[in-house]
Amino acid sequence: MLAVVITVMSLTQGLSPDQQLARDVFAELIAINTTHEHGNATPAAEAMARRLLAAGFPAADVQVLGPATGNHNLVARLRGTGKRRPILLLAHLDVVEARREDWSLDPFTLTEKDGFFYGRGTSDIKDMAALFVATLVRLKREGFVPDRDIILALTAGEESGGDYNGVQWLLQNHRDLIDAVYCINGDSGDPLLRDGKRFARNVEASEKVYMSLGLEVRNPGGHSSLPTPRNAIYELAAALTRVGGYTFPLRLNEITRTYFTRVAGTMPAAQAADVRGVLQSPPDAAAAARLSAASTFFNAQLRTTCVATRVEAGHADNALPQTARAVVNCRLLPDERPADVVAAIRGVIGNDSVTLWVKDSAVPSPPSPLVPEVMGALERVTSAMWPGVPVIPNMETGATDGLYLRNAGMPVYGVSGVFLDADDIRAHGRDERIGVRAYYEGADFTYRFVKALTGGR
Repeated sequence: MLAVVITVMSLTQGLSPDQQLARDVFAELIAINTTHEHGNATPAAEAMARRLLAAGFPAADVQVLGPATGNHNLVARLRGTGKRRPILLLAHLDVVEARREDWSLDPFTLTEKDGFFYGRGTSDIKDMAALFVATLVRLKREGFVPDRDIILALTAGEESGGDYNGVQWLLQNHRDLIDAVYCINGDSGDPLLRDGKRFARNVEASEKVYMSLGLEVRNPGGHSSLPTPRNAIYELAAALTRVGGYTFPLRLNEITRTYFTRVAGTMPAAQAADVRGVLQSPPDAAAAARLSAASTFFNAQLRTTCVATRVEAGHADNALPQTARAVVNCRLLPDERPADVVAAIRGVIGNDSVTLWVKDSAVPSPPSPLVPEVMGALERVTSAMWPGVPVIPNMETGATDGLYLRNAGMPVYGVSGVFLDADDIRAHGRDERIGVRAYYEGADFTYRFVKALTGGR
């Protein structure tokens, strides 16, 4: 352990005390294996609790809690004057699996190399967990008294592999600890750069709704030497081909319309013209088709999507298949009716021999209103730090823990402080990394943004 500490310290010369704090917290979090397969989030929650207690937080305001199965969560509170209702800062501690043999360096050691920080969770999302902790420690040391309580929740189970979800558990068992007027979720709203140039300060105010469909075809089967006209694999394949060829209608909502309106100014002229074509009424179908073909992200912003993700069939190499099954995963626009999506897929398949059912019910995730309190603070801090970079509301195409809070009546705004390279997103992948400069700028941004939201003295 001593050798590791010496190595880390030798790389941190010239940092300000606040930057050193942000780096130390980050290194500590990366070094703790919080995967579901081989790790545990509890040691990470306890480590961050120790830092807050050492900074002067009362023990009653720093709690590590969760079910008996482990993978506990940290909930902490910086007390304010109570002039306004509290806000919640949210990030998850768990990460997806990372095997040493798959990486070119140790995924559970924060490594600085060629201007990047490497390690599992550097971008998803231990960077923001570390920056939230560093911000609260810094505010506490400065004696800052906000005009509202600042609640921090660092949770387990977000990466779909744990025994439970930390945000759900807290809502069900300790809602009072995290109840707030709104949440700032560090797990979305990534600001983006390309070729070293910052071009978008995103804020996630909406997210798509997750729903998986099961498809199944059953046949009597038989010996493979005596093929029959009916074959479960062929029927299922034909159904999936039809699903793959179907495009849901284009439909914009408040968030995506605002997104395309603001992002147009960051695009090349031809692509910006296509965006303006999509924004007109009625939308230009050819422009929409070009945008969808140019970017899977744009396509996902414009419509509901459904895609085959799993297939299994047959029971022996020398037997006709008796059963063929598939999973089609759908990401619905927030205002899309799940029943309409099921009906559309059923109609596209057009074969009563294919049984279709909903594997997991869609949970609506209402958009969060673009309130001046949040947007104004975000625009002021962004303008001060990165003049000319537009603040752009967007819709998350995946899913975050914001889903549970929105359904519990709490607006959620995804705001990460660390700029990511739009052409080098490595979350969940090999040699995950973020820029060193981007991280330290993110520390400054997070501190300024939290202060802008909480006034105080």
